[in-house]
Amino acid sequence: MSEPSLPRQRFIELRHVPLQCELDGSVAKMRSWGFIEPEWWRNYLHVHSFYEVCYAFAGRGVFRIDQADVPVQAGDVFVARPGRPHEIVSDDVAPLGIYFWSYTLIPPAQQTAGEIGELLRRFRSGTHVANPAPAMARTLALMTEEVTTRAPGYVTVLQGLLAKLLIDTARAVTDMPGTPPVEAARLTDDASLLARDIQRYLQDNYARPIAMRDIAAQVHLSERHTRRLFQQVTGQTIKQYLTAYRLQIAAQSLLDPRLSIADVAQACGYRDVRYFITLFRRHTGQTPDAFRRRGGTEFLGSGEG
Repeated sequence: MSEPSLPRQRFIELRHVPLQCELDGSVAKMRSWGFIEPEWWRNYLHVHSFYEVCYAFAGRGVFRIDQADVPVQAGDVFVARPGRPHEIVSDDVAPLGIYFWSYTLIPPAQQTAGEIGELLRRFRSGTHVANPAPAMARTLALMTEEVTTRAPGYVTVLQGLLAKLLIDTARAVTDMPGTPPVEAARLTDDASLLARDIQRYLQDNYARPIAMRDIAAQVHLSERHTRRLFQQVTGQTIKQYLTAYRLQIAAQSLLDPRLSIADVAQACGYRDVRYFITLFRRHTGQTPDAFRRRGGTEFLGSGEG
């Protein structure tokens, strides 16, 4: 089979095809597809409530995220997770050309035991933002070919390619057991391992009420010791961590117009919708309705960040 020779720009036609897929219980819903030619550009500091992924096919540039400058070049994939302030600055000598796409990724209310579920769990909470992924170019070219030619069954083919794209993205920026873990040194002491177990329990059960005694039972400690250990390791209380995690999921869910505010609150573990609205406004500065109208993106100014 010959390599697709269609113009890369036609990749953006994917925006006209409603695509979503389920990966081991997690539901990914695509929000946008885009393409930027290799020329000088900068998109300035902004933040999303969803995931944004870029693949560089030409040139080089800087991916500025959380006040850190990450060099990127052709063949790299780089990811902005929800709530992470970021911007991209193209190089003026070797201008950056990218594909980009965005999506919400809602975890299952009850975590599955599958390997894809574990990969996505680590992807959500990971800190890696960029890595080489040269094979991804082929997937993007095939998606462009399918959406352009629209041969019989193209939507089914796109669904399969989308699953591959999402999994390959997670693989590229996520350490899994059996691969050299960059952060392993920070997880060697017992306290850090226990704190990670607590985080995992909170993530697995965010959609239901969680009692402190249940958390403590997971790590076989007293409630007082569990609270103290978690805060010492993470710098957050258990309540702060759980609230932040629930509201991040809520912010993604609010972008689905089919869900009412009450539906979102319930799905994120809040039975009292008024309390959810108050909490959401306290943490984001906006009501859920206002947040939904703004589409989940906020520009933070044009400074260096």
